[in-house]
Amino acid sequence: MPSVKANGITLAYETAGDPGAPAIVLVMGLGMPLVFWPDALVDGLVKAGFRVVRLDNRDCGLSSRIVDGPHTPIPVAMARSVMGLEVPAPYTLADMAGDVTGLLDALKIGKAHVVGASLGGMVAQVLAARQPKRVASLVSIMSSSGNPFVSMARPRALSAILHRPDHPDEVGSVTDYLVHVMGVIGSSAYPPEPAMLRAQCERVAMRGYDSHGIARQMLAMLASGDRRKELESIRVPTLVIHGTDDPLIPKAAGREVARIVPGASLLELEGMAHDLPAPLLPEILTAITAHCR
Repeated sequence: MPSVKANGITLAYETAGDPGAPAIVLVMGLGMPLVFWPDALVDGLVKAGFRVVRLDNRDCGLSSRIVDGPHTPIPVAMARSVMGLEVPAPYTLADMAGDVTGLLDALKIGKAHVVGASLGGMVAQVLAARQPKRVASLVSIMSSSGNPFVSMARPRALSAILHRPDHPDEVGSVTDYLVHVMGVIGSSAYPPEPAMLRAQCERVAMRGYDSHGIARQMLAMLASGDRRKELESIRVPTLVIHGTDDPLIPKAAGREVARIVPGASLLELEGMAHDLPAPLLPEILTAITAHCR
């Protein structure tokens, strides 16, 4: 798999489409490597005339693990975040945004459309706020501003993502765990075909699942705090996509992002939870391509 040295670490990535076409960078969420993006979405963007760039964020997939730095226990970090206190962490969302610009530099891409899902949406927001010359447009999917009072997950959803596989080093155990998680946070209105869901989760497990990396990514989110002021500074064209049934990041969080970012549009998808269900991919694909054009 291709990789580059960028922002002081190694980042694994994949590209698809014409290298001379407008670039779209896809940034995935908590602990999920690039293979978690649905193939239908990637293929659809390529057919629409874009060059698609995906990366494994730091601490997942085939990219570098960041083992140094302070590690605050997640419950303590969550409490400190709600109280507006500093959360010691090995890195922040700004560092993860720097990874994306480092990848763009390595691939000699001056400006790209940036699409982020969940934690990836937060990374994309920070990138758009801090490096607007590198971002042609922003799409923030099922994400939030970091305001804890509109981002509270349902207890069962939070418990699912904080739990660990019984055997983190075994592909089968990790696959079972991810299938369970998606059963909790995924769209019950659009249940996936079980074999397809298992195949997608197995791809994640085989590429590199790291429960310790997930904890560090979560700390990066909590350490970055409430970013509403930063979102107010975004000036690139912005589309916010959120499901009405999201148990992990409620629809109120998506509505807040759309309200705060100047000129942002909001697409709420009825029945979508914290996933990208296959029946809604055509609508999501149409919205992203129209926005980026």
